[in-house]
Amino acid sequence: MTLPLVIIPARLASSRLPNKPLADIAGSPMIVHVLRAAQAANIGRVIVAAADQAIYDVVRHAGGEAVLTPPELPSGSDRVWHAVQQIDAQGTHELIINLQGDLPTFPPKHLQTLVGLMANPIYDLGTLVAPITTETEKHTDSVVKVACDFAANQSHTLGLYFSRAPLPWGAGPFWHHVGVYCWRRQALQHFVSLPESGLEQREKLEQLRALEAGMHIGCAPIPLAPFGVDTPKDLERARQILSETNKQ
Repeated sequence: MTLPLVIIPARLASSRLPNKPLADIAGSPMIVHVLRAAQAANIGRVIVAAADQAIYDVVRHAGGEAVLTPPELPSGSDRVWHAVQQIDAQGTHELIINLQGDLPTFPPKHLQTLVGLMANPIYDLGTLVAPITTETEKHTDSVVKVACDFAANQSHTLGLYFSRAPLPWGAGPFWHHVGVYCWRRQALQHFVSLPESGLEQREKLEQLRALEAGMHIGCAPIPLAPFGVDTPKDLERARQILSETNKQ
């Protein structure tokens, strides 16, 4: 099997934090931090799918690879598929990783975990989950929860449902969905051809479209959910974290 393609979709239009891919964090734009994390995983070619010329230029200036995608595409998944068609029209790469461009502290080793998950042929796509450790996290709408269950020493399992509400009911662990995906190429192609599903529209979660289409989503556990940047407060936290890391 060929190495995966790692695609990082990025756009400047963001209602809560405009221009966030270009926000300076410890001397580099946020998108460059994510690019470097993906490159450090050493699992395959890394490309930024840039919806804006400014993002493309920053990535190229940093020595990375980028392609321009139409700004009107509706989602990151659509940007990823558009980039794949430009980069690998011949269909050489079977696995396509969608890494969000707002995870500047993402540990590279987690991409290796994600690729390992896809060794199981039952999964059409794979993703990561982390334990929810506080009641605040459990009841925060922006923290997406996953209904899944890991037996003792089990390294992967099926994701049965995703929601912004706490689930499942009853005593036991709760899992925080980390929005990074590894797609089989045919599954991604099929996914972007589908209209938004009913549950996707209701929960505002596009992975529900995959479930409603009968796809199997594999989940692999990681110890801690990576820190994402969605607000100015998040950005300041990321600056503090990476500034301290650079001093070490």
